Amino acid sequence: MSRTASIERKTSESSVKLSLNLDGTGTSSIQTTVPFFDHLLTAFSKHSMIDLNIESSGDTDIDIHHTVEDTAIVLGLAIKQALGDKNAISRFGDATVPLDDALVRAVVDISGRPFLSHTGEPAGFEFHAIGGHFTGSLVRHVFEAICLNADITVHVTVLDGRDPHHIAETEFKAFARALRKAVEHDPRAVGVPSTKGTL
Repeated sequence: MSRTASIERKTSESSVKLSLNLDGTGTSSIQTTVPFFDHLLTAFSKHSMIDLNIESSGDTDIDIHHTVEDTAIVLGLAIKQALGDKNAISRFGDATVPLDDALVRAVVDISGRPFLSHTGEPAGFEFHAIGGHFTGSLVRHVFEAICLNADITVHVTVLDGRDPHHIAETEFKAFARALRKAVEHDPRAVGVPSTKGTL
């Protein structure tokens, strides 16, 4: 069964066209008009092994916030759609990933319940303009939008880090690696991995 999704979302603030394949090889074409966000999403695709194609645009003359937020919303919706009935998935995944000074742990539960725990970013990170345009506060906001729209539980913990670019990138790589494990098929599993019988 193909675990793919294609979604288009258009508002007065942004336009997003996104397609993905959970069982891909990590190939991507990302064009959000926000260069550092493109960088983060390309890393996410590579390390999650999710094939990802995104074309986004919006009112970046006002702020990049709307384009980033709406792209993350659509990514969450696409992950949920591609997961389908969640039959025989591993469900849980975790990863601890370094990038020079940065070290981040991420844990994912394909739970059917949206929840984000996001801790450990150094003081002032949220105000730093990475690449001159992508404020650190958007990192958490992206994870919030993905969790809420994919109906998944995610814990992201920054364990160490000094450089804002490294910290943000490592957060996305750790999340990608954890999600990759969580969505994988478990060859020994039968049905949905929950005692409730549903996720």
